[in-house]
Amino acid sequence: MAQNQGILPVKLSLTAGDYYTLWAPSWKEHGAEWQAFLGAGEHVFFFESPAQLLAYLNTNAKHDLKNHPQWNSFAAGDALRVVPRTRDYYDIVRAPGMLAGRPSHENVSGVNRAFSVARGLGEVLDLAEVQGFFGSYSILGNVDRGSEHFSAEEGLGEWSAIGRTVLKGWDNVVDALDKVVHTPAVPEAEVSQAQAQIDAAEKVAAAAKERAEKEAAAAEAALDPYDTTIWGTSGIDPIKVAIDGRIVYSLRTYVAENPVFLGRFGEIFTFNNPKALLRWLVEHGDHDLAKVATWSEVMDEVNGGTAEITVHPVNTYTFTGLAEDITKGPKDVDTEQMRQAYELLADAADWAGDDSLNSLLLANPGLQDYISYMLGARSSYLPSAPYTDEAKGWKQLEESLTKRFSKL
Repeated sequence: MAQNQGILPVKLSLTAGDYYTLWAPSWKEHGAEWQAFLGAGEHVFFFESPAQLLAYLNTNAKHDLKNHPQWNSFAAGDALRVVPRTRDYYDIVRAPGMLAGRPSHENVSGVNRAFSVARGLGEVLDLAEVQGFFGSYSILGNVDRGSEHFSAEEGLGEWSAIGRTVLKGWDNVVDALDKVVHTPAVPEAEVSQAQAQIDAAEKVAAAAKERAEKEAAAAEAALDPYDTTIWGTSGIDPIKVAIDGRIVYSLRTYVAENPVFLGRFGEIFTFNNPKALLRWLVEHGDHDLAKVATWSEVMDEVNGGTAEITVHPVNTYTFTGLAEDITKGPKDVDTEQMRQAYELLADAADWAGDDSLNSLLLANPGLQDYISYMLGARSSYLPSAPYTDEAKGWKQLEESLTKRFSKL
């Protein structure tokens, strides 16, 4: 039996009905292994409700579990410390019925719980009928191996053999346990007060659970699904560029804050659709991204056929209509669209390691002033009509980018 250093509230089903008590399944002290139930002297205490159990504990009467090394910690808990969880329900009388069914997880775990608590009561109370039953049939211990142990053909035979064994002697085990049921007298007023304590604690617990669920839901809603994709985890992002009447796709990352594109020698490898990009990656490895530490993670999914091109909105760059809007005046220009577009222009130039962008801006200082103004830089510059020079200069910037594309 696995060690359990705690004290558990348990619900037991016997012939006369359901009972509640406390069980310390196993602990070690001074080199010896012990287990105990709530009781005193020759008795284990069986209560008819969690409230009755709590009322008894509230009287601070003497009992054997006070010697448990974790009793003080248990006693300091709220009223719910006496309310069993689903997994702490031990249906002793229904063990034969569970064995008559298939060895499902529910049936095997249910029988195992019934055996464990019956064996424990037999040892603590020195019940010869119970100890003799478990001591005579070692096969009973196999239910502790879980439902998978009985999934094979020979396992089904073993499950049936355990069922036949239980049919022979389980009634004697149950009869022996029925005889030791002992419930200490507890005043009804104390039980009512204990029930009120449990009800109040359940309300607090329910409110805390609801609050935790809302916080978890809010946190989950705040998560960006992109973060769980291979692109989010690797830090290598697909980009989508709408320019000159076409849409192209590529990849980009940052290493030490420096942009790195899918490409080589200043040429950005671009593709007309995501599938073409993925197909190309399978067959080609000679590009700058191949040197990035997380590239192997990307290729594991690409080669495995599980990768899909997912473009985050912040990595979508739309140049379409910008030059035309510039000719109309500053109020017609979407500054966020321009900001993103200029980011891509600057990244491409930085990665290529040339001065093409700076050269164009130096040759057209009016365009440089215009872009700085539109992107929020402080200066005394104010744009004035006509804006044809600014629009023409912007088209030159776009052309400097598309010249780097392998396909357009």
